[in-house]
Amino acid sequence: MQAGEALASLKKGAVQIISEAELREKLALGRPLRIKLGVDPTSADIHLGHTVVLRKLRQFQDLGHQAILIIGDFTGMIGDPSGRSVTRPHLTHQEVMANAETYRDQAFKILDRDRTEIVCNGDWFRSMSYEDVIRLNSRVTLQQMLQREDFRGRIDNQQAIHAHEIQYPIMQGWDSVMVKADVELGGTDQLFNILVGRDFQKEERQPQQVVMTMPLLEGLDGVKKMSKSLGNFVGVSEPATDMFGKVMSVSDQLMARYYELLLGRDLSKTADPFESKKQLALEIVKIYHSVDVAQKTLADWNARFSDKRLEEADLPAFEAKADQIVGLVVDAYGQAFATQKSRAEASRLIKQGSVQVDGKKIVDPKAEISLKSGQILRLDKTHAVRIK
Repeated sequence: MQAGEALASLKKGAVQIISEAELREKLALGRPLRIKLGVDPTSADIHLGHTVVLRKLRQFQDLGHQAILIIGDFTGMIGDPSGRSVTRPHLTHQEVMANAETYRDQAFKILDRDRTEIVCNGDWFRSMSYEDVIRLNSRVTLQQMLQREDFRGRIDNQQAIHAHEIQYPIMQGWDSVMVKADVELGGTDQLFNILVGRDFQKEERQPQQVVMTMPLLEGLDGVKKMSKSLGNFVGVSEPATDMFGKVMSVSDQLMARYYELLLGRDLSKTADPFESKKQLALEIVKIYHSVDVAQKTLADWNARFSDKRLEEADLPAFEAKADQIVGLVVDAYGQAFATQKSRAEASRLIKQGSVQVDGKKIVDPKAEISLKSGQILRLDKTHAVRIK
């Protein structure tokens, strides 16, 4: 593929490239480029939000380039402050490395192992003396670090910024020097950190890396960035049934966004929204499980919801107590699906006839209900539980 053709392909889905001219020049060099992605395994799970940038990295690999996956065993102990209004909890090196093992396995659901070089940034930070750290810190100013939007926000709100957090962009930037990155990928919240890497490379008389930022994927709530800590995530190693069900719970507006960022194509404007959502869920399960598992999951979902054979389906268990139906619906969403529903939202579902007990609609939110073991409580067209 010619440099211009490759550039046009790689630009798709990216938010910002600094700069396109530099990337075109690098693509024309006729050698595999070193494409850097740094990951901090602050938890053991990769979710669909992480896959947006991993898929872009795989696109570079498919064009013949080399992925450099940096496991932040040192930066992970700090925790990236990007987009955070509070200091992250401190993790031990042992915790970070345990998370890294599962992180690697999950990343290779997307990446090509043969074109992936994995390094830990502890390999160079561990050997630094305190004098080396001081010299590295002398290359940046405090004013420069405090230009970060998240740090400025904390200052304005009189929230603490701990000194070790200021080290994070410095360390991420130095990673680029150590691996001689040609391109660094990251979410839009990583722009500041990646630009520090460009500055360090220039000072070290290395060719400066190209910056490519990718959009941040909204979580299941459709508002905040997908995050395990917020509970609005879909993990790539989740059971297929859970993965399918979570995707089916997203709004129609968010579904279009997921088509774009997770499948790399636009949602048809003429397609039936409900069938499109099932197709989205099916394809995501195919990617992270298999075709056979995806087809079986779809058939099971249809048995539960489309064909209304809920009594045959494997439903989450819900331990219910006698209560108003509105309270039971709120509790069922929270217990069985880790989904926060307000009483007002639950009340709307009841009034519109979505809530059923053994196929019988309950339309009065204030109705007192005493459920029995084995009964099926249907919450909406995509969620149901079995009473225990």
